[in-house]
Amino acid sequence: MNPNSPTFSLVLMGLLIVMIYFMMIRPQRKKDKADREMREAMKVGDEAITIGGIVGKIEKINDKTVVISTTAGKNKIEFLKTAIASVSSKDAAGNKQAAKDEPKKEEAEEKKAPSRDKKVTPKKLGKKAEEDEKTEEK
Repeated sequence: MNPNSPTFSLVLMGLLIVMIYFMMIRPQRKKDKADREMREAMKVGDEAITIGGIVGKIEKINDKTVVISTTAGKNKIEFLKTAIASVSSKDAAGNKQAAKDEPKKEEAEEKKAPSRDKKVTPKKLGKKAEEDEKTEEK
């Protein structure tokens, strides 16, 4: 193909549009879908974090709004559902705690294991290595 031909330009333009779709538009649609599913799965009692950084417990859910209580239920604030950045349920919080405990157990087991810092050689090789050292010193 000749780089100056109109068909080459059209093919190049088409490739550019396809590349933009896979690099920008498709990932954004996936993210929007995941956010929509997260907001639809919210339940009363879940912990929510808003886009402004406010953390609280969900008290009431309406069609477009969510009421969140903060500081042990004293303050109640109403937010749009689109202002909720993330939600963690009670079940997920329990699973997170269990997941946090597992690495601690692994660390404890690692501490019990003997240190492998020292160079260990078998007895037969050890004698041979000592003889080699003696010959090198002489």
